[in-house]
Amino acid sequence: MASPPVTPDGRYIVVRGRLWRRANPSLPDGERQALVDRLMTARRAVKAALSTDDQAGLAAARAAVDAAKVALGERGPVWWVGDDLNRHMAANTDYADWYAGLEEA
Repeated sequence: MASPPVTPDGRYIVVRGRLWRRANPSLPDGERQALVDRLMTARRAVKAALSTDDQAGLAAARAAVDAAKVALGERGPVWWVGDDLNRHMAANTDYADWYAGLEEA
């Protein structure tokens, strides 16, 4: 599976035409990996809670996913100066020309 394209400024990946925030690249490798590990553990907990209809466990697991994503910089305050275009269609943003060039390639 090919990696999704990354905007020239490194802030977003593009999946099915939509911008998604990337993790803060200034996080030290060890810290970033620890946060990714926490995120994956929390996602497994969401799956487990869904499979057992554990509503309390599901709420806790989803909160853990959110906390990990905020710590990674994928949610919450942006790790750059400027507007956040998370979840916007790339074609409707300042990245439109860059994105159109990807589609032509």
